[in-house]
Amino acid sequence: MNPTDLPGSPAVADPTAGADRLPTQLSTEEFRVLAAAGVSRAVLPGEELFRRGEAAQSMFLIDTGEIRLSFDDGLADKLLGPGQYFGELAVFIGRHQRFARAVAETPGVLYEITQAAFQGVIEREPAQVARFMQRSFAYLVAGEHQLVQHLKRRNEDLMQTLDTLRQTRTELTVAQQLVRTDDLTGLANRRGLYRFLDELGRQNLNDLKLALLLVDIDHFKLINDRSGHLAGDAALRAVAEEVRRLAGPLELPCRLGGDEFALVLRVSDDGELANRALGLMSAVRSLRLPSLREHRLSVSIGGAFCEDPGGWSNWYSQADRSLYEAKRQGGDHWRLAR
Repeated sequence: MNPTDLPGSPAVADPTAGADRLPTQLSTEEFRVLAAAGVSRAVLPGEELFRRGEAAQSMFLIDTGEIRLSFDDGLADKLLGPGQYFGELAVFIGRHQRFARAVAETPGVLYEITQAAFQGVIEREPAQVARFMQRSFAYLVAGEHQLVQHLKRRNEDLMQTLDTLRQTRTELTVAQQLVRTDDLTGLANRRGLYRFLDELGRQNLNDLKLALLLVDIDHFKLINDRSGHLAGDAALRAVAEEVRRLAGPLELPCRLGGDEFALVLRVSDDGELANRALGLMSAVRSLRLPSLREHRLSVSIGGAFCEDPGGWSNWYSQADRSLYEAKRQGGDHWRLAR
């Protein structure tokens, strides 16, 4: 059948349209030349002509009806109508992967042209094909430029999203840190302690023993009563600093509340634990705070080894009993649970 005799042929753009033609719109002569080499094919709405990523073998001319090209990757769909063409790279460069999915939007008639048939057109109508290919390549280059700009914008959006995620993660980390930190002293609080204990199971002690020291400031109520709560806060911060100094990189100093502090330590034996406790007591005795007037600071310490089975409650109970014994002797003492 001669393409000029088909019902849809009047919709083909006239060559006099010139710049008014769409980039993929064929002139009447181009349509006639190319359609003569193609095979007529009727399509129904929803019929898939090819999928994105599949091997391409032919191009198409639209005689009647509309075809939708979907590109994914955030690119807008293209709706093509009578006199337009698509899939031309298949006949220009041979087999390649389709960049889009093509589906019939309405009933219509297409002409399908294989690469071999297109080669025949080149031999018969080289001038027409040269103009067609020149315009097609200009359109393809413009499309590639548009795609590059689109991908550049997407990359910028992605980088901005990543920056936002990093900022959010940083803010979340800071927020989590604040939740697990005592406001007054900057030491870990109970939440921080429980988080630390949860992570202990994944750590290697390297033949060391885990130990707990509970530390109470002696006669802390008397400090508040005589010197005021500001002086009491100063005493808490000063003792907290000494507790912090005693802790190694894989150990945890924390404030459990009030004037009670805790240290989770890694020691080799009873002797090292005793030396750590006595060193803390000596450091606190040496503190001189003007706000405390004549009052001298001291602490009582109770210790226990954190041996499985048992868990935190058992370790705390053992260390607390030892702390009570130290305080019962008037303070400034330390005791180890036996």
